[in-house]
Amino acid sequence: MKFLDQAKIYLRSGDGGDGVTAFRREKYIEFGGPDGGDGGRGGHIYFRAVPSLNTLIDFRYTQHFRARKGGNGAGSNRTGAAAQDIIIDVPIGTQILGEDRETLLADLDEDGKIILLCRGGDGGHGNSHYKSSTNRAPRRADKGYPGEERWVWLRLKLIADVGLVGLPNAGKSTFLSVVSRAKPKIADYPFTTLHPQLGVVRLNNSEEFVIADIPGLIEGASEGLGLGDRFLGHVERCAVLLHLVDGTQEDPAANWQMIRHELEAYDPDLASKEEILALNKCDALTEEEIKEKQAALAHMSGQDVHLLSSVSRDGVDSLLRLLQDKVNHNK
Repeated sequence: MKFLDQAKIYLRSGDGGDGVTAFRREKYIEFGGPDGGDGGRGGHIYFRAVPSLNTLIDFRYTQHFRARKGGNGAGSNRTGAAAQDIIIDVPIGTQILGEDRETLLADLDEDGKIILLCRGGDGGHGNSHYKSSTNRAPRRADKGYPGEERWVWLRLKLIADVGLVGLPNAGKSTFLSVVSRAKPKIADYPFTTLHPQLGVVRLNNSEEFVIADIPGLIEGASEGLGLGDRFLGHVERCAVLLHLVDGTQEDPAANWQMIRHELEAYDPDLASKEEILALNKCDALTEEEIKEKQAALAHMSGQDVHLLSSVSRDGVDSLLRLLQDKVNHNK
């Protein structure tokens, strides 16, 4: 299934049904009078978060949602039927934005969360509603009230506990494939990962966390270079970031600094999240190279640098234990 994390759709709730003008004309009944019923309510439009979806691809093919109009009233004070509501299912983590793509209308970040976005119009009054002691035979009946219509943007932000960030070819997809059952595409060229991937890491029967791998960032991503920073939204909800730095590169410390700059340019709140820093691909380095690059990276970042090799699994188990402890602490 193709991954799609943004979609623009049109919504139109139902108009209310019309009230009617009617009078009793029954044989052998001495006093007649107005008995026109009210119109029924138009259909509402709801959004509901469900765990069975993980992409917005369905909205590429269905982009218009219109609820039905309420039923018209009838004689004998019969109210029109209310129209059926529309419930639109979306993945957990979907945000609903206004047409300006900035105004947040709703955030469906929990399983089963449901919100009413477009309210159906109320039904119009029939003439029996206007009967009074001074107006015994009203001939006024109202049209139904119109529903609401709007264009909205849907934006999916994956729900994960740990977010993987780093340059292309830093080993993020390999790490994800080693620690979980996810099967991301792995190759020796940049931008192998073209869309976010999720994997579940299970340490034991009672502890697990979800890790998200996003396409690699390059210098200038905040300005649209490479794949840009559009996928960073998928790690905004994470409790902790795991920053993988390729140890085989000439200057890992400069690469770390560049990624931090891009995170700051995208969102200072994201950049302020707790970060675990790991020097990856240590199996391809000598002991001297490891010590030299670890020291330079620690000096530049001011934090502990963990040594890691996804291929040989050196340092993997201890790193997963640390990540699980951080996730537990932030819950």
